[in-house]
Amino acid sequence: MEQLHTELKQLIIESLNLEDITTDDIDSNEPLFNDGLGLDSIDALELGLALKKKYGIVLDTDDKDSRKHFASVATLASFIADHQAA
Repeated sequence: MEQLHTELKQLIIESLNLEDITTDDIDSNEPLFNDGLGLDSIDALELGLALKKKYGIVLDTDDKDSRKHFASVATLASFIADHQAA
């Protein structure tokens, strides 16, 4: 699972062009939005597209669980792992 966390951190950095951040700067349990990493709704859309391209995952923006899945790198990794196992 740690490898998936690292992959996701790298995907976040690359897809959102976060030039001054490394994977070590992102805590897996830190919130991705607001007070945590500081992402916004536009970043969520871009990240969603990157996840679809890399993992074949489609998150419905109207689904109340989407917010829960995007809470942190750890929750996103769990969602991806569950999706890949299914």
